[in-house]
Amino acid sequence: MIWQWTGLAVFSLALLPAGIALLTGQVPQRLHSRLAPMRPRGIALLAFYTAAPLNTLPHLAGASTMVTLAATALAGLLTCAGCVLVIVAVAHRAQATTR
Repeated sequence: MIWQWTGLAVFSLALLPAGIALLTGQVPQRLHSRLAPMRPRGIALLAFYTAAPLNTLPHLAGASTMVTLAATALAGLLTCAGCVLVIVAVAHRAQATTR
């Protein structure tokens, strides 16, 4: 149980503020060129973040096996969506730099 709380706290402190900062464009000026496009990367980080509560909270709440399995499957889908968004953002940046 303690590892689940620890993991949730670490993901909340690391990914949540970074994802929100990227989504709103509140990053240091020197990083704007490296992180462009910022919005898709912020959404991807938030998708990665949502996997942590979806995996942790049903276990901590003592939910049934079906609810836990459904939440874990949804977390996996959101993680895959985040990976697709990162790939799209990297491809967009590569295309923009070759122009």
